[in-house]
Amino acid sequence: MTSLQNLEIFRHRTYLLLGNGRDALFDLMDAVLTTRSVASFVELSLSPVFRREWPSIYEALQDGRPSRQALMKECVRHIPTSEVVVLAGDHTAWSRPYAKTLQDRTYEHQPSVLSGGKPVAVGQGYSTIAWIPQEQGSWALPLRHERITSFDTPLGKAATQLRQVCAQIPGHVLFLGDGEYGCAPFLKQTADIPCDKLLRLRPNRVLYHAPQPYQGKGRPHRHGPKFSLQAPDTWTVAQEEMTTHDPKLGRVKVRRWEALHLRQAADAPFDLILVQRLDAPDSKPLWLIWMGQQKAVLGQIWQKYLRRFAIEHWYRFVRQRFHWTVPQLSTPKQMETWSDLMPLLTWQLWLAREVVEDSPLPWHKPMTKLTPGRIANSFASLLARIGSPASDPKPRGKSLGWPTGKPRSRRPFCPTVKKRFAKPKETADTAA
Repeated sequence: MTSLQNLEIFRHRTYLLLGNGRDALFDLMDAVLTTRSVASFVELSLSPVFRREWPSIYEALQDGRPSRQALMKECVRHIPTSEVVVLAGDHTAWSRPYAKTLQDRTYEHQPSVLSGGKPVAVGQGYSTIAWIPQEQGSWALPLRHERITSFDTPLGKAATQLRQVCAQIPGHVLFLGDGEYGCAPFLKQTADIPCDKLLRLRPNRVLYHAPQPYQGKGRPHRHGPKFSLQAPDTWTVAQEEMTTHDPKLGRVKVRRWEALHLRQAADAPFDLILVQRLDAPDSKPLWLIWMGQQKAVLGQIWQKYLRRFAIEHWYRFVRQRFHWTVPQLSTPKQMETWSDLMPLLTWQLWLAREVVEDSPLPWHKPMTKLTPGRIANSFASLLARIGSPASDPKPRGKSLGWPTGKPRSRRPFCPTVKKRFAKPKETADTAA
């Protein structure tokens, strides 16, 4: 089966899984793939591949109910068999500071100029689990991209998504997460998930060694000697140490300690890895958690963590090229349906990477491996060859409009929700 046939099959199968309004939703996806920039969301209806009128965009987003589980299974089918499937997780915010009638807005961590430079945005958060297919590059292919409601936390949502994805992937899975996931609550919630975890630690964490054997008197100790990341005098001798040379980072010193744990997760031991750049002494050290079935290869494990940054490239790409945060939608349902299309758009670009012909702009440099943006710029010529599985629009005549004399009511204002979750008592050892 050729790559073009794979793409056609993927488009036909996902079309059937989009539910109500799938014809308009699929035309909307093709309009996004062939439109570089828009000033407003409704301009996508002017695309030649969108064969309907502009109200169909909003109606399809309101009525559409894509099957996320079925769409994830369809994407997993295109993951080739390999020794390790690398997944990365992260979350971001869709800022909606002026949408006072939008339900379930929350305070999200996001750099914002409107809030006086504070890293807080008013809007809705989205959690993403993506497959990282290459060792280098900006490709990240989302398998789950869902809204974080006011009743959930980013850690809880990520743990649920990771459990759902790992249940569908038959091979060995490695999950990569940044410093927010390197904490006791996430380790507890993902303890039963069959996957390896490589997580970054914040540099002010305090860890503990395993306790000494029980002496038969008093209560057994849960924690051993303290290991503070900020206090080198508390560091013990590393079980493994090596110095290597990286073409981009120069000389790198890597050390590993075994059987350490966090105070609130004493039953979840891990290996601690420290990465330091010797040629750049002012750079911050990188602390990593390794929880895996096998012993980590010290010269390779820290390089695998660098693949996590591909998901940050994807967040920037969907904002700039797929116009993810452009529409000013009025309901959370519309925002969720629109966000469900972002992974499908990315997977279409991935499947088209071997058959699309590069059409660079005059100021673009030639490339051997095309980036997602370059493929999107050339996708229109590919659509002309494969067509669309969506049906042609059926004329329905003009609507009768709003009845004369019927009063109109404004949408009620919805207050911003402040999340309140029970937190363990912080001490000097557990404070982040």
